[in-house]
Amino acid sequence: MKAKARLFLILLALSSILVRSCPAVADDDGFRSFVLGPDQSVIGKLRWAYPLKKDTLLDIARDYGLGYNAITEANPSIDPWLPRDGEKVAVPVYWILPDAKRQGIVINLAEMRIYYFHAGEGSGYVDTYPIGVGREGFDTPLGVYRVTGKEKDPYWYPPESIRQEKPELPPAVPPGPDNPLGAYKIMTDLQGYLIHGTNRPWGVGRRVSHGCIRLYPEDIIRLYGKVKPGDRVEIVYQPVKVGVEAGRPMVEVHKDYIGGMDLFKGAIVRLYAMGLLGSVDLYRLMSAVDEKSGIPTDVGISLNP
Repeated sequence: MKAKARLFLILLALSSILVRSCPAVADDDGFRSFVLGPDQSVIGKLRWAYPLKKDTLLDIARDYGLGYNAITEANPSIDPWLPRDGEKVAVPVYWILPDAKRQGIVINLAEMRIYYFHAGEGSGYVDTYPIGVGREGFDTPLGVYRVTGKEKDPYWYPPESIRQEKPELPPAVPPGPDNPLGAYKIMTDLQGYLIHGTNRPWGVGRRVSHGCIRLYPEDIIRLYGKVKPGDRVEIVYQPVKVGVEAGRPMVEVHKDYIGGMDLFKGAIVRLYAMGLLGSVDLYRLMSAVDEKSGIPTDVGISLNP
């Protein structure tokens, strides 16, 4: 009987892990930090979660280091505010790396995600976090910049564009719960644009800022501790990313929120440039582009036609 009771307790503990996401600050290596091989272009893996009562998709997203856009793109048929108890939720802790130099900070506005590449044993490591980005009319400029400094407990000096919308704001907002910069900020030579925390975490994974890059409070702490003045910062807009996993061509497609891009053509061009087009099933590629799930998808020719 003791053995049966012990087995029951073990199974109960395992089931509790499966039905609930991990805490936001736990398992950092599993959700936010990855060892990176020399030719590796895909990191992480697709996971699944099962919401409990009162859980929203946003709760699950934050637990796993995802933003609003990532969790809703991956689960378009699920109500983000009222998922059913025990409903199977796709958790895409799974990314193709952007087409950019693997050094310092890379921000892909299209997927609303930031990557930090740093050297280590072997080929190095990459950390990745969800972000909030500029809303329509306040797009963050693309280009290559440098980190110029960082500051803990910063004051916020509302720019003129925000003062016009909210004239009641004071000239300076001190550190604290009312400060939209959160507890940390990172400055670059792109004047007027910061990488910072937030006092409104549900804006992560959305187009809500005036051009600055927002991170969850727990993620800006991690990034702040690693970033150094002089680090390279590259800002790109890539709704389609292409990579290889286990020898198979992969694509990751997000919504083109700027509009006007031919995502299928963009995928074809990138696959051709990488020498992968000959091994691609065009119907699978078209399906991935149509779905725009934000999940890395195998588009290779079927091994069992």
